[in-house]
Amino acid sequence: MTDRQLPVFAHRPPETDEIPLVVSVPHTGVFMPDEMAARLANDFMRTQPMTDWHLHKLYDFVPELGADLLCATYARFVVDLNRPPTPRALYPGRFETGLVALDTFTGEPIWSQPPDEQEIAQRRELYHQPYHDKLNALIQDKLKKFGQVWLIDAHSIASHPTRMHDKLDKHIYLGNRDGLSCEDGWYEFMVGQFESRGMSVSRNTPYKGGYITDHYGSNAAVQAVQIEMNQELYMDQDDPASGPTHPNFSATQDKLKDLFAEMVGKIKEIVPSK
Repeated sequence: MTDRQLPVFAHRPPETDEIPLVVSVPHTGVFMPDEMAARLANDFMRTQPMTDWHLHKLYDFVPELGADLLCATYARFVVDLNRPPTPRALYPGRFETGLVALDTFTGEPIWSQPPDEQEIAQRRELYHQPYHDKLNALIQDKLKKFGQVWLIDAHSIASHPTRMHDKLDKHIYLGNRDGLSCEDGWYEFMVGQFESRGMSVSRNTPYKGGYITDHYGSNAAVQAVQIEMNQELYMDQDDPASGPTHPNFSATQDKLKDLFAEMVGKIKEIVPSK
């Protein structure tokens, strides 16, 4: 397997007074080395159907508010940054994709030549570890400066039924690992912020947060929440390339920007900015 051709992540630091907020976007990457792309099962897989499309653009306002924005550059098919580095069920008894997915959410095989254990280990070292080294460094730095950190893990999802869920009819699926990764007060504050802007919210169902929420939220000083956004809110699910040109994109981004400004204001009431 060849070495990386691009950095694993794109990090944008705060552009104004720093606050203890980090936004992670682990599934927005689309780059895939040619040797991997050549082993995808078919042309449909080359459209990367499990991508969280355009979230790096949807959340591009985050540094303006004093927070760090960390986005993946490589495709989810290369490695899933929201899965544990070693096999561990996040939803015991339910279908899950692994560190390197072999099938899609709807059951189609992704690879004509699936990676073996050695290659998966190489991908973990080349792609998974550097992203988490950076995310952990950002969190630890803010813990030293502020004593506590708020972490948002930002995702989006197509509303179509899969092996993991029926058709999704809510706008936002908000996860805090059933209260284990974030205090109820902050979680309910976020629920209220979405609902007050006309966005319906599902609490911890069917998604309660993946590895990032679970792992970093195990620290009591880190309030970790996963935002899973229905892609119908901001794009045409059947034409992902349209993304930012979709008429709902700007309106949804404006709502997010306003919501995050409220979050930042509340964080500043708790912890002064640096």
